[in-house]
Amino acid sequence: MGILKTAARAAVASSVHGRVQRRQQQRWAHQDATAAAQPVVHAPAPVVAAAPVAPAPAPTAGAIDDQLARLAQLGQLRDTGILTDAEFEAKKAQILAL
Repeated sequence: MGILKTAARAAVASSVHGRVQRRQQQRWAHQDATAAAQPVVHAPAPVVAAAPVAPAPAPTAGAIDDQLARLAQLGQLRDTGILTDAEFEAKKAQILAL
């Protein structure tokens, strides 16, 4: 008789699980449908006035020599295969921005 009780409980549990799953799927489908039907309203972005930017000071002769030396070293690293072309270009842009 114990096997029959276990089988009956398993059947009831399976039935309940199936009903809960169907109800959740219907609820989620309804939520998706209502969300798709409602237009998305975004608040307008606030307008911020840009602060005036002071021009960069002209580089000195020492700074230019330093940049050239760093670029030469960077080129050697690329030529030996330590740096990839993408890494070289990124670092070169960083050096020239200084």
